[in-house]
Amino acid sequence: MKSAPAPLRWALGRAVRLKGKCMRLIGILVAAALACTLAGCAAPQQQQPDHSSLKVNDAGVSSGTGSQSVEGAEGGVSSAEEAKPTASELRAKLDITEDYRPDFNHGKKGASYQKYIVLHDTEVDSSAASIVNSWESSGNKVASQFIVNKDGSIVQCVPMDAIAHHAGYGDAGHNSEYGVPEDGRDDKRGTTKAPSKSITDYGMNSYSIGIEIVHVGGQGAYPEAQLEAIDGLIAYIDAYYDSESTIIDHKMWRSGNSDTSAEFATYLANYRDHRTHN
Repeated sequence: MKSAPAPLRWALGRAVRLKGKCMRLIGILVAAALACTLAGCAAPQQQQPDHSSLKVNDAGVSSGTGSQSVEGAEGGVSSAEEAKPTASELRAKLDITEDYRPDFNHGKKGASYQKYIVLHDTEVDSSAASIVNSWESSGNKVASQFIVNKDGSIVQCVPMDAIAHHAGYGDAGHNSEYGVPEDGRDDKRGTTKAPSKSITDYGMNSYSIGIEIVHVGGQGAYPEAQLEAIDGLIAYIDAYYDSESTIIDHKMWRSGNSDTSAEFATYLANYRDHRTHN
């Protein structure tokens, strides 16, 4: 039998070699597909984050280590020590005695109406307890929410969210200037007629807390204990309403009033500027 010509033998050999390569490639592809299918049947294992180095501070904020602190929106550092005390905590630091008298309550003053803290001098050198009794016996139903004794003790005779008649009539136009319209919440029991055409506005009581300071103008300094008690009382009022009420004295509401006294002027300026006496 004759052998195939050389060109034909070369072509047949090449075809055999190509066929072998194709079979190997098909085998590789089949194996790869099978591996992918098997891998898809098993759920991937997710690596859990390591929380072992995280700590939670008293404000409920996680930090990386105990030595790290949390920066506030303005770049300040917050911590448990810097957390603002609550109204209850601030009140607990004050020596307050409650002595509520029904005749001193002249209507509701919800938190949304609170705008001012009005400071007064009692103009009598008596204890807060005796002043409350004298107010009641007068029958004119006038009182402030708080009276601060010289030793720093405090008597509260009207609830925070009730209207007290402490500011009385103010200068004509002051209702508008101070943003305290007369809206009918004040029952005006015991109120007399306006004393003059220049003193006619009566809105302040419905938007304020009154603080009487036991002091007689021109008769000595305000004791440090009394001033510190006023500081604490203002801080408590701010926390109670969760806002800073504007601080004024009685003569700012009604021109010609004697309170607060000239010797209180520096303290008043400090209270209005940064809410403490010094």
